[in-house]
Amino acid sequence: MSDPESISPPDTRPHVISLCGTYLKAEMQSIYRQIIGLQRVRTTVYAQWIENQELFPFDHIRLLTKQHHRAKGNFLLRFWYKHIVKQWPPPRAINKHVGPCHPWDLVEFLNEDQPDLVHVYYGHKAVGFLPMLRDWGGPWIVSFHGVDVAKHLDEGDYLKKLREVFAEARLVLGRSQSLLRRLEELGCPPEKLRLNRTPIPMDHLPAVERRAPENGRWRLIQACRLIAKKGILTTLEAMDRVGAIFPGARYILCGSGPMMNEIQQYVRDHALERHVEIRGWMSQEALREELYQAHVFLHPSEQTQENDQEGIPNSMLEAMATGLPVVATQHGGIPEAVTDGYDGLLVPERNAHQLSTAITRLIQDHALHAELGRNAALSVRTNFGADQQIRLLEDHYLEAIASAKASADAA
Repeated sequence: MSDPESISPPDTRPHVISLCGTYLKAEMQSIYRQIIGLQRVRTTVYAQWIENQELFPFDHIRLLTKQHHRAKGNFLLRFWYKHIVKQWPPPRAINKHVGPCHPWDLVEFLNEDQPDLVHVYYGHKAVGFLPMLRDWGGPWIVSFHGVDVAKHLDEGDYLKKLREVFAEARLVLGRSQSLLRRLEELGCPPEKLRLNRTPIPMDHLPAVERRAPENGRWRLIQACRLIAKKGILTTLEAMDRVGAIFPGARYILCGSGPMMNEIQQYVRDHALERHVEIRGWMSQEALREELYQAHVFLHPSEQTQENDQEGIPNSMLEAMATGLPVVATQHGGIPEAVTDGYDGLLVPERNAHQLSTAITRLIQDHALHAELGRNAALSVRTNFGADQQIRLLEDHYLEAIASAKASADAA
């Protein structure tokens, strides 16, 4: 017989579902920090796919199951939806099946758990989940992270559906003020918009003042996914100029992604092997070691032809926490974290000449280099500390829950 004193009391905190597509891609550390950092609410993760669970351990994960609807009895409607308009599952019952044919068993999970709120991660995921969230009928919010203010916008009626997301979500969160402005431009009511900055834990990232290397081997590091908006080819062009002035300078590129072959080819074509080291994807521990060996952090992001833009790069914030001065671009949310001349240097997008000039300035002016590094460590702790950002996220949760309750009481 169990000892009554050993039985844990029920958890009466509000229950929030963290609804993801994939739990979690390797670059999604910030989402993991939010999930495990919650204190005033409890959360269960729902995911369509599970990856990297060894990197992101969490006890309360439920895997959604893909539903396979085999329609019977109405051949013409089946043929119309499946092969003519290519809308399958169909938006309405076409035979003896009653109710919508949802592609995932999300509604069943939500009806079983009866959460107080659902937080959908990424705007394009909210578009896909919208019919299921409607069928469930409870309150939900959505957060945008950067790529999801550009993805799919030119596809069919996607923008119309995105505006339906804006209309039906209790709140719409964005990682930066620039993302909030973009969401408003896309049609989100401004009264629904809330800032949801990336939480950056810094206890394991003590600030260390960098000194100029006596051997001239300056280490300029960039850590990111290898995709177009990270400005890597612009960095390589700038390194061609920097390397001509400072033969010992090295550009350390940490990350993986679809542009790997193109980047490697560029390095070969421009004989940059002595100035460029491509390290590939690295664990957080290995990357932290690289940051402490570096002297400058680079993040020259640029808007792509598909209008993909940054929020505020997590890797840049972590680098600043260690005391690294930043050279970056006047792009997206970056100027919200880096003040030109105070904790870093900002240059226009796609301008290798000005990027190389800024790098050269930092290498030559040791006093400026030290001052920017000290200020970077201070400013990032003031504005992006994990505890305060997670408290703000919880405030948004509690606001949405209270708003939904008030609406239900008034109905």
